[in-house]
Amino acid sequence: MAEKNPTTRGDTTPQPRGNVRDEIAAFVSKARVLARPQAQDDGRLLFAMDATMSRQPTWDMAMSLQGEMFAALPKDTALQVQLLYFRGLGECRASRWVLDAQALTRLMSGITCQGGNTQIGKVFSHARDEHKRRRIHAVVFVGDAIEENVDALATKAGELGLLGLPLFLFQEGHDPRVEAAFKEFARLSKGAYARFDSAAPRQLADLLKAVAAYASGGRQHLKLQSSAAARALLTQIEGR
Repeated sequence: MAEKNPTTRGDTTPQPRGNVRDEIAAFVSKARVLARPQAQDDGRLLFAMDATMSRQPTWDMAMSLQGEMFAALPKDTALQVQLLYFRGLGECRASRWVLDAQALTRLMSGITCQGGNTQIGKVFSHARDEHKRRRIHAVVFVGDAIEENVDALATKAGELGLLGLPLFLFQEGHDPRVEAAFKEFARLSKGAYARFDSAAPRQLADLLKAVAAYASGGRQHLKLQSSAAARALLTQIEGR
């Protein structure tokens, strides 16, 4: 069998050309793909909640408000969210990453709160491990209690700070021990702290919107939020 001769540099044989319209259509199609936000460039937010028994009213409220996180994003910006919760006797679970409010609502609607102790250490450890696999831009934790060693939790929060993963800790209630601990975790991770009132759902809604904006585009996107909650979080972050 005769071998085919490779094309030489000096070969000037004209090559067949496709239809010009087809070439233009292919170019436009490729340009659209390149312009579309890619999954690896999406903002990533870990949304962690205490799902022990006392948390059911706040869980239901957060489920009804979480869609505003996505609505707050600037145009052409995408946000991936992973739900993480703990409850019962040592149960701590993480969902898949989702890209829309409906998917996150479906995940949350299948979960009921159960009695048990806090497992904030597991939240921090999961955030660290997930961040090492692929960058997370922010962690939100919503809770009202701490039943673990605060110094051990502070060490983990500091590790997240060194990794460039800020914690946004939102406290329900007025427990001074929880407030002091949450503020320290925020400081060590270069994140922020805020208290909200479960009787005033707009407070939590504004906080979630602010962190979603930060996770999707950093401080510049957070500055686009006009709420008092957003300004307070920005002030803390810029002061780190």
